[in-house]
Amino acid sequence: MSKLTAGKLRKDRISPIIYLMTVPAFVLFFAFHTFPALQGIFYSFTNWNGLNPTFKMVGFKNYIDLIHDSNILKTYSFTFRFAILATILVNILSLILALGLNAKIYGRNFFRAVYFLPNVLSVIIIGFIFKYIFGNILPDIGKALEIAWLSKNILGTKEYAWIGVVVVAVWQSAAMNTILYISGLQTVPEELYESSSIDGANQLQNFWHITFPIIAPFFTINMVLAMKGFLMVFDHIMGLTGGGPGNVTRSISILIFQSGIAENEFAYQSANAVVYLIFIMTVSILQIRFLQKREMKYE
Repeated sequence: MSKLTAGKLRKDRISPIIYLMTVPAFVLFFAFHTFPALQGIFYSFTNWNGLNPTFKMVGFKNYIDLIHDSNILKTYSFTFRFAILATILVNILSLILALGLNAKIYGRNFFRAVYFLPNVLSVIIIGFIFKYIFGNILPDIGKALEIAWLSKNILGTKEYAWIGVVVVAVWQSAAMNTILYISGLQTVPEELYESSSIDGANQLQNFWHITFPIIAPFFTINMVLAMKGFLMVFDHIMGLTGGGPGNVTRSISILIFQSGIAENEFAYQSANAVVYLIFIMTVSILQIRFLQKREMKYE
């Protein structure tokens, strides 16, 4: 072996110190993430209520009971429908905002900062603020304008409470998605637009044949992250409705929290959490596989 080759191999070797630097992060991740998750999986096969030190193994009983629990099925149905609607709306809104904020307009950086503010604020605080708006300000406006449907608190009605949750969740989540779309739009070469304008293409054709194919990877990221986030929705509902009225806006996360702690169903809700994890992973994987196939069509 030549000296040059030996020297190159020495340079390519990773120092053991680099591996040692990852040990604290690995220990913390295992202690506060992996180990509790493994504990939850273990307790899902028991009858532990979260309080008594004694418990016994019950096998798959908790998982079988989940299938026959109508409240669980209703909660999954609401969460899934909410996540689909919110994901679609937030991506449409974010893409429209990104196109506007990426244009050459006066005060562009100012508007970008303003539209990003909802992502900085605490979700719980946002929920309480909108709870006051829906419960006081909008009904007063509705009464003054003599608009019947606006004169009552929609968060207190079983038919329309979900609308308030969707509006707040989409408004708060659009900020980060908009930033990601702006990042994608900045990768589109201006020369392509100049060439298409020479060919007589309009704005819609430019978007469909140039802009969207190039930002397709960013669309995939936003769709997957938004769907995952909305399937795990907790803060928005807790701050607005607490899962009410009549549990019509109770998400899976809210159910696991409320029933697992308040109703001492720790093992049962641990099984629910395991199923919930598998459900989210399955949806995310299917999204990635489907959306990445569409990316390949554009290449």
